Amino acid sequence: MPEKILVVEDDPAILTGVRDVLELEGYTVVTARDGESGAKLAETEDPDLVVLDVMLPRVSGYDVCRKLREKRIRGSIVMLTAKAAENDKVQGFKAGADDYVTKPFSIAELVLRVKAVLRRTQKAEDQLARFRFGSPEIVLDFVKLEATKDGKPIELTPREYKILRLFAENPRRVLTRNEFLDKVWGYDVFPTTRTVDNHIVKLRKAIEEDPESPRYILSVRGVGYKFSPDGAAADRD
Repeated sequence: MPEKILVVEDDPAILTGVRDVLELEGYTVVTARDGESGAKLAETEDPDLVVLDVMLPRVSGYDVCRKLREKRIRGSIVMLTAKAAENDKVQGFKAGADDYVTKPFSIAELVLRVKAVLRRTQKAEDQLARFRFGSPEIVLDFVKLEATKDGKPIELTPREYKILRLFAENPRRVLTRNEFLDKVWGYDVFPTTRTVDNHIVKLRKAIEEDPESPRYILSVRGVGYKFSPDGAAADRD
């Protein structure tokens, strides 16, 4: 079955051009002309990827992106905008975008970006869809973005799932804060590496029995963190 792409763009010429080219590439394409309609279609159509303009009527692309991530919509998001400032890109990534294409752009470039994001997503899903560890058992579903601890649901953000996936793919290996910033956030401008530390604190509260003496997410002094799925004694900063 062909992958489905939702294109949310208010400019009719751009919308038609992107839709037609993506359909020629073999994708199933659905479209919306404003942010509110786009958000609703993302929930009902369950697309594999959303091409999302930032400057939209009614609801901005940033707000749509945040809403989809909060609702744990599984599709990847490529933001499309005329804004080229670094801060605007950072804002897009913080909202949960997977990639960012700046207008004016070539259709060929957009198609390449779309294919690259879909390949990364498929590879990640193939490599690690479900992961279990700990006692009481914690189960992470990286496709559905669902988690349970001893059979009870755990509320995690999409960013926290990305951090846990990185841990699950690298058990017992020390991961630096810069690795987290590169592989989870995916861009290079950060106010401080405390960004990672703050997320780790929240994750520990969600999964550890005693967040002050963690068994699974261990600190490595001056470097970063290490994941111990067997529940080792915590290292100390």
